[in-house]
Amino acid sequence: MAALVMVFSPLPRLRGLLQRCWGRLERGLLPGFSGGQSPPWGPALAVQAPAFLPESASDARESNEAPSLLDSILWMAAPKKRRTIEVNRCRRRNPNKLIKVKRNIDVCPECGNLKQKHVLCGYCYAKVKAETRLIRLEIRKKEGGPFNTPTVETVVLYDGEKPTENDKGKRIIERARKRPSWFVQN
Repeated sequence: MAALVMVFSPLPRLRGLLQRCWGRLERGLLPGFSGGQSPPWGPALAVQAPAFLPESASDARESNEAPSLLDSILWMAAPKKRRTIEVNRCRRRNPNKLIKVKRNIDVCPECGNLKQKHVLCGYCYAKVKAETRLIRLEIRKKEGGPFNTPTVETVVLYDGEKPTENDKGKRIIERARKRPSWFVQN
């Protein structure tokens, strides 16, 4: 259901302008309201108007009072007074909000960079990630794609390494470089 809301302004000029616009709209677009034949198609004007919803009987407003545009606004809370700069600074610089000093920092035994205790070193992880990416590229070159992979275990062999008896029946990927010291052989 579409409802048309007419807002009455306290300014007489604006009120006259709104009445003239409403008259033009009524004559040009809405001939069905004035008794003329309505075309099968035409523009429509729909306005959300919560003021026309059914009201309870306990409402204290008079029935002849025009609905206000302010009735459809959801009012939010607003502060009564401005916070001073001292209060803002005390809130922002609260000791509970400051960055805590970390005391669990240690030296990585592999590369010598600083890292948190019980956390993988970021520098070492980047090296392992890069090597793993290169191994995956070798696998992709050898097998032609992810859907051609066998269901057996994979063994990575570097220069100078030979497969053992445990490696029989496994997929073997050969790398043309020396094994990194941090890349442990299983």
